[in-house]
Amino acid sequence: MTHRSLADIDLSGKNTLIRVDLNVPVDGSRVTDDTRIRRILPTVEAVIAGGGKPVLLAHFGRPKGQRVADMSLSVVVDALAAASGRTVRFAEDCIGEAVAAAVAALGQGEILLLENTRYHAGEEKNDPEFAGTLAANGDVFVSDAFSAAHRAHASTVGLADHLPTVAGLGMDAELTALGKALSAPERPVVAVVGGAKVSTKLDLIGNLLEKVDAVVIGGGMANTFLAAQGHAVGTSLCEHDMLDTARDIMTRAKAANCDIILPTDVVVAETFAANAPNRTVPATACPDDMMILDAGPKSVAAIIRCFEASKTLVWNGPLGAFEIEPFDGATNAAAAAAAGLTASGALLSVAGGGDTVAALNASGSGDKFSYVSTAGGAFLEWLEGKALPGVAVLEA
Repeated sequence: MTHRSLADIDLSGKNTLIRVDLNVPVDGSRVTDDTRIRRILPTVEAVIAGGGKPVLLAHFGRPKGQRVADMSLSVVVDALAAASGRTVRFAEDCIGEAVAAAVAALGQGEILLLENTRYHAGEEKNDPEFAGTLAANGDVFVSDAFSAAHRAHASTVGLADHLPTVAGLGMDAELTALGKALSAPERPVVAVVGGAKVSTKLDLIGNLLEKVDAVVIGGGMANTFLAAQGHAVGTSLCEHDMLDTARDIMTRAKAANCDIILPTDVVVAETFAANAPNRTVPATACPDDMMILDAGPKSVAAIIRCFEASKTLVWNGPLGAFEIEPFDGATNAAAAAAAGLTASGALLSVAGGGDTVAALNASGSGDKFSYVSTAGGAFLEWLEGKALPGVAVLEA
């Protein structure tokens, strides 16, 4: 798929509506993590450099069409100004005469942030009239929020019916990285799929079986697969009602010549607690009174060998209970190996999903991957092979 980008449009003198992701974590009136703010800055700067005036559209929380005070985007103004080093003006709505006046008064090199688009019911309904009212404030629409691309909302899809539409630099980078990872990858391709439950990743695994050469199963999901093979898993998290499904996945993988890589040794403990007494046992020998909380060193070595034999890695989900020590060991070791292979040019590594980003950042390897997506649902739906409406509108 090819898509239109900033290089394809003249921004000089244009009021440029940019759909961004500013759904950042806050503590009262303070932004606690400005990662998403910093990610939009290249697009904002490119618009300014091109002679355009950046007018930012975003949602914040889920106000469901109501004006909820603690879901106002005004909370990010100071953080955006600090990160950009520019004057940031704020409009208390995203449509209407006051917004039109704010756009008209915006100085070159300044940024205008509009209020939460989800304060209006027409946003999530992708109401054509609301989209038209949003469009009245701009000459060009730049889509730069891949994380919202799986939502067919007025500010992600509807605007494209009213204005010339292109991808921002962040969206462009995301689509390029994802295309290299699965659409046209260099083989062999390995995918890491972790997390608590098989049931939440069925579509993902089903899509990957046809596209990759190996799938590493980690986290609580691995317990279900081990149980499906007839192994006892003690008191571990396990979806016993999904055993037939796990067996079916393994059968389909074999037919597709896709290797399923499961733990051969595991770290077990009696309690799910930081620094709980633990030991490593074969994956076939989990004691009845203990739970599996991480993959063991032999499993990690096998995973690393798979990485070394691959050219492309797609990662979604941790390999163990990474939130607490020492059960973050497998995730940290595998991530470090992937980062090292990436640095040497031997591996293209793309990762994404909420727990994945947190796990890789905790390991200290997140910034060493080829690309780490901050998108949650959109990244997962893309891995599942679903069409994203916010991407479809960018197709050239």
